[in-house]
Amino acid sequence: MEKNLSHIALFAALVAVLGLVPAITLPVGVPITAQSLGIMLCGTVLGARRGALAVLLFLALVALGLPILAGGRGGLGVFASPTVGFLIGFPIAAFVAGLIVERWRAPVGIAALAGAVIGGILVLYVFGVAGMAVMLGKTLPEAVLLATPYLPGDLLKAGLAALATQGIARMRPDALLSRA
Repeated sequence: MEKNLSHIALFAALVAVLGLVPAITLPVGVPITAQSLGIMLCGTVLGARRGALAVLLFLALVALGLPILAGGRGGLGVFASPTVGFLIGFPIAAFVAGLIVERWRAPVGIAALAGAVIGGILVLYVFGVAGMAVMLGKTLPEAVLLATPYLPGDLLKAGLAALATQGIARMRPDALLSRA
């Protein structure tokens, strides 16, 4: 129990720290932040339940006003912004990514890549695009077009999450709770 709480707190902190990493602007002008990499890692490393709990802890800290979202944002106001769908989708994305790694007995790197892409991109975009459509008064196709430029950066983050998860599995197999 105590070890689980430590891992959950540690990964909530990881997501917060990744929000402090300066955005990388793609040549097309789209800023890519590292925060969703943390969401992917919560699931692929901690597993479904613990990964989702880590993200929920992170969101609770955001709601309390800590400026730990990318760009130094925090507080209840972010839950009324165009990114609210992504925030709602964060714990679900971590859960799905973790569930895939837990249940699919493919090599850990492949399972982690699948989990990061399906949970950390596909599931997250479903919630994020829906939230953008509602908050911005756009149609779903219009909201999809707004989110599409972020896809290359998110695919890169999914690859990094898979490599990190595979590295943890190699170096410290006991630390990979998604396969415990």
